[in-house]
Amino acid sequence: MAKLILICGKLCSGKTTYAKTLPGVSLSVDELMLSLLDPYLGDMHQVYTARAKAYLFQKAEELLSMGVDVVFDWGFWKAEERKNTREHFARLGHTVELHYLKIPGDVWEARIEGRNQAVLRGEVQAYQVDENLRSMFESLFEPPEEGDIDHFITI
Repeated sequence: MAKLILICGKLCSGKTTYAKTLPGVSLSVDELMLSLLDPYLGDMHQVYTARAKAYLFQKAEELLSMGVDVVFDWGFWKAEERKNTREHFARLGHTVELHYLKIPGDVWEARIEGRNQAVLRGEVQAYQVDENLRSMFESLFEPPEEGDIDHFITI
């Protein structure tokens, strides 16, 4: 039976780098959206994010039904999203694992600065993390409970 891996972690914690080390097809909301849309969507960002996730859910269902492992490379910041995703795919008969990347604050700050500089130089296709995004993240992120984590990775 194919497996779905949910990658949970803060912005700039290394989720995409980690996802690339795992077997299976990596599905990334950021990759999809940055390939198709302007990175500065304002109030529409959440609308397009929800649409991208719905599309990637469909792709994951197709791949898993063919026996292909899938890695969801997005933050899973909220406990409810993690729970709903796990339950949805478990109902379809798939194994679901949560991999949590925990990053110390000083390392996190350095990575945000490094990513922002790389974006400005055009070296990476990623979202620049400004104070608004950082503040939004701080107010939204709910670290997973220990019992919900299948693989704990400390950065």
